[in-house]
This record gives sequence, C-alpha cells and structure tokens, in this order.
Amino acid sequence: MKIIEVVTAVIKFKNNFFCVQRGEHKYDYLSYKFEFPGGKLENNEKPKEALIRKIREELDYSIKVGKKLVTVDHQYPHFQLIMSAYLCHVSDTNFVLKEHVQYKWLERKRLIELDWAAADIPIVQMLVDTDLNS
Repeated sequence: MKIIEVVTAVIKFKNNFFCVQRGEHKYDYLSYKFEFPGGKLENNEKPKEALIRKIREELDYSIKVGKKLVTVDHQYPHFQLIMSAYLCHVSDTNFVLKEHVQYKWLERKRLIELDWAAADIPIVQMLVDTDLNS
C-alpha cells in the first residue's frame, strides 16, 4: 500500500478557521470534501517549509506556521495518509482559490457542519473539543 506524507495548515484568523473544498477527484471518496489546505513534502523539505510553499502555490497566501497540533494516520482504500497538522496564523484574508472550489471561515464549534475528507475529521474533532485560545 502506498504511503503518502503530507502537511496541512489549520489557519486561524481571529476566531475562525479556514476550510477549503476540493473539486472532483479521481477517488470519489475525496471529491467535493472539505479539508484543511496543504500537500506533499518534496525531497529533503522540512514540514514547515513545505506548508509555506504549498499554501503559496494553492492560495497565493502568506502564513506564519506555529505549533504542530496533531499527526493523523488514516487508511484510505487506495493509500495510507500520514498528515501532520500545524496551527497557522495570517494577518489578512486576502487569498486566491487556485485548486479548490469553495472556502469557508468557521468558528470551531461549527466545523462539524461540513462534509470533511475522512483524514481531516480527527483534526476537526480536536478543534471542536479544544479552545486554542486558552
């Protein structure tokens, strides 16, 4: 089984979290699901460097990467995903959707309202259960 390592940005602005919706995907179980933005690491790339690069590529957005929140190990039908989630901060909401079809800024208690990719659900649950301001 193929193992894919990725990093994801849990972007917080004021009291809201940034959620993006994928478009159509070759695997139906990922099509039109919400996720936290991010992507694969390149050779010898550090996780925080990869995250800054991927957010710039996907959203033309500058982020400040903070602490690592959690690592999720999720088995999809066609591959295993190991995803490290980092809390990220931004100074504005000026971004450009380049790879996603929709976005939402939601308070943590409302995150569960979206149809999330399965690997992102443990991150969502952690955010709903944990006040990162305290």
